[in-house]
Amino acid sequence: MAGVSRDDKINGREPVWIGPHDAAERGLIDGDIVRVFNDRGALLAGVRVTPEVRNGVIQLATGAWYDPIDPAADSSLDKHGNPNVLTIDKGTSQLGQGPIAHSALVQVERYDGDLPAITAHTPPAIVAHDGTGGD
Repeated sequence: MAGVSRDDKINGREPVWIGPHDAAERGLIDGDIVRVFNDRGALLAGVRVTPEVRNGVIQLATGAWYDPIDPAADSSLDKHGNPNVLTIDKGTSQLGQGPIAHSALVQVERYDGDLPAITAHTPPAIVAHDGTGGD
């Protein structure tokens, strides 16, 4: 992970920028961890309060690696802050296949639970194989 991206994280999570009015409505301050969610999924992110974001809008960069709590579950909470869990997975056309939008309707709430460890950059366990080809 690049140093600039790593240094911008809050408790290892992607920062979500939120305006002062929306932050105050939710009782949020800089450095809080929030759950950002909609019907498609949910993620954890670190709060950055800024007047550069208008009311009713948040900004979340696409820099976090997907890191679900339970990789086998369809809608597992992403603990690193990857916004792809919140957006529709549909291309612009059969030819282009670009993303149709970089926006989604979401809710934001303080996350007061125990913070799960970030494991996106932890290599998987190496399993010894006996070479017979069987399971």
